Amino acid sequence: MDIIFLHDLKVETVIGIWDWERKIRQSVVINLEMAADIRKAASSDSVDDTLNYKQVAKRVQQFVTDSEFQLVETLAERIAGIVNGEFAVPWVRVTVSKPGAIRGARDVGVSIERGTRVDHDPA
Repeated sequence: MDIIFLHDLKVETVIGIWDWERKIRQSVVINLEMAADIRKAASSDSVDDTLNYKQVAKRVQQFVTDSEFQLVETLAERIAGIVNGEFAVPWVRVTVSKPGAIRGARDVGVSIERGTRVDHDPA
C-alpha cells in the first residue's frame, strides 16, 4: 500500500463544548494519510492518475471552515467520510488536533483510521 499524506493543514473553525468556544473561531490542525496505488501515476507522470492532494486539501479546508462541531472526534469522523467517499480512498488516517486546548499541553486531539488497508499484489 502506498500512502499520500498531508500534514499540518491549519484551519480556523468553530469547535468546542463551552459557550465561549461557540462564539469564536479556533485553529485546528489536520493530518491525513491516505491509501493510494501510485504506480500508474509514477509511470505516466500525470496528476490524472493519482489522488490529487490539492483537491483533497481544498475540500477538507472548506468543510472544516464551514463546520461548527462540539467535538474533534465528530470533526475527524466527518473528514474521514469525505475522504473515503468523495475521493474513493479505501483507507484513511485522520488526525485532528486543537493546539493549546489544555493548559500545560502543547496539543490535544484524536487520530482515527477508517476503511481497509490493502497491500499491493506483487507486480
